[in-house]
Formats: sequence, C-alpha cells, structure tokens
Amino acid sequence: MKEAQPVTIADVGRLAQSVLDQVGTVVVGKREPLGLVLAGVLAGGHVLLEDLPGLGKTLTARSFAQALGLDFRRLQFTPDLLPADVTGSFLYDQRTADFSFRAGPVFTNLLLADEINRTPPKTQAALLEAMQEKQVSVEGVTYRLDPPFHVIATANPIEYEGTYPLPEAQLDRFLLRVSFGYPSHEEEWDVLRRRMARRQEEAELKAVVDAGTLRAMQAALEDVVVEDSIGHYIVALTAATREHASVLVGASPRGSLALLLLARAIAAFAGRDYVIPEDVKAVAVPVLAHRITLRPEMWLRRVDPAFVVNEVLETTPAPASGALPSYAAGPAGMLSP
Repeated sequence: MKEAQPVTIADVGRLAQSVLDQVGTVVVGKREPLGLVLAGVLAGGHVLLEDLPGLGKTLTARSFAQALGLDFRRLQFTPDLLPADVTGSFLYDQRTADFSFRAGPVFTNLLLADEINRTPPKTQAALLEAMQEKQVSVEGVTYRLDPPFHVIATANPIEYEGTYPLPEAQLDRFLLRVSFGYPSHEEEWDVLRRRMARRQEEAELKAVVDAGTLRAMQAALEDVVVEDSIGHYIVALTAATREHASVLVGASPRGSLALLLLARAIAAFAGRDYVIPEDVKAVAVPVLAHRITLRPEMWLRRVDPAFVVNEVLETTPAPASGALPSYAAGPAGMLSP
C-alpha cells in the first residue's frame, strides 16, 4: 500500500468533517454518534454499535468503509458460526497434496461483525486476538493483519431474544460503545425522502480518503498533547468508577487509555493540538459505561451504567478548561518542556 504524505492536525479536522458530511448523506440526523464512531477509528480502535434492529448500524459501517476508502467485509454472526469461519482454516489441496491456508473475512481493513452477540462465546472469542494483537493464529501459525484494521461490531440489546452476553474481556477490547436511538419524525421522513430520490436501495458513497491517508491521520493524532492536569483528570474519572457504590467491577486502566486516545481525536476534530476537559467529558460515557459491571441489585433496579458514569463526571473535579498544555510535541514525537 502506498504511504500517504504526513498531514497536520488542521488537515485531520478538515478531512474528518468531510467524511462525516459524506456518511451523513445516508445516515440521517446522527452527526454526534457518527462523530464518535469516526473518532474511534482515528484513535486506532474498534467500535461496538449496540441498539435495536433497523436503526442503521450495518449501514453506518458500510458507509464509513466507502467514505474512508477501505477494503470492507461483512460477517454475519449466527448461533452455528465456528471460529474458523472468522479467522480462516487450512484446506487440503489435492493438486499439491498439501494443506493451504484459506484466509477468513477477518483479513480486511474494516470488518463488520454483524450481530456479534448472536453467536456463542467461543466464536466471539475468535476475534479477541485479531482485535488486540492485529494478528490471528491458526493451527499454530500466526498471520499478521495488514493495517489499518478495525472492527465495527453491531449488537442487539441483551434483553433481545436469541442473544449471548459479550464476555467482559471482549467488551474491554472495544474502544467505545455507541447507540443511535430512534430518529425524530422529521429525520425518519428524511430517510424516506432520500430513498425515493436516489431510486435504488443501495447508496454508493465517494471515498473522501484512502487507507494510506487514514493511517497518516492516525499518526497525526500523536501530535495532540495532553497537559498533566488533564491526564490526572482522566485517571481520576476511571478510578472513581471502581469506587462507586453501585459498581462491582470498575473500568480497567485500558479505560483510561481509551479516554486519552478518544479525547485526542475529539480535539483534532476541533482543529486543536491539545486536549481540554470538555474533550474528555464528551467521550466518557461511550468509553466507560460498557467497561463497568454493576452490582446485582443495581440490575434489578434497572440502573444504567451510563448513569453511574454521569455521576462520576459530576463529582470528579475538572481542571481549568482554559489551561493550555505546558509542553509541545517536538521532532519525532518527542515531548519537550
């Protein structure tokens, strides 16, 4: 793959808005959650879209693949899906009298894991190594996945019939969890109007960037600096989830790292090369809520983990929003005072 030229933070913000504009022509009225999905991709992570069927989760993944110019594959998770159906397997080749590896759908740039919680945990776990290590191991042989590699998984709510809860270890691998919710009356009519206007079911989007440019945008985020007080604020938020009275198991340090990565992406969207507390607050719920295990009595009371995160945000003091970073990115990504 041809490497793109380096881009600036201003370029990242401009290109990101162009991508959102393009996706927004198909996924109507969901600019904020779409921005979170794109931030997750730019931050180098994986995104879980959890919502009821028919709210545009699959369409969102396909639209981002087209707008980002990425190789795209869709894998429908079903109760009878096997791990080899995800990673690939060795097949006997009669012509060579030997076994050859047939790559599975995970070998792509953007994998749509559709209805991931409709398949048993054994198959769900087949994605763990790919998501964390960017590689798969089959029959003792390890195969690297070409970058960029991202998983956008869709999931139905746990209460929905025929679903398996995702194990905590796999939930933790998703950088953030996003929900769309039902559209407003006007937004839903806009969906119908656009469908009639294009006179076909499928919507084809033009690529705004390509895989090389996406990697350059991801590299540019390393130039977004985080002042010490913001870093301590991130750690304090994550630690507070572990001490909350309603929580059995709080967010791990991976949650703090996810907050850092997503906050840098949000800052870049605004054309800033430094993070402010509002960037952290904007991503706290989608980053931390799915990493929290509530006490059993809280489930009986139907307490939402997002409610716990919002309480943590209210009770954790934030540093002064106007404070600028005390350091800047130097050559080769080194930080200088």
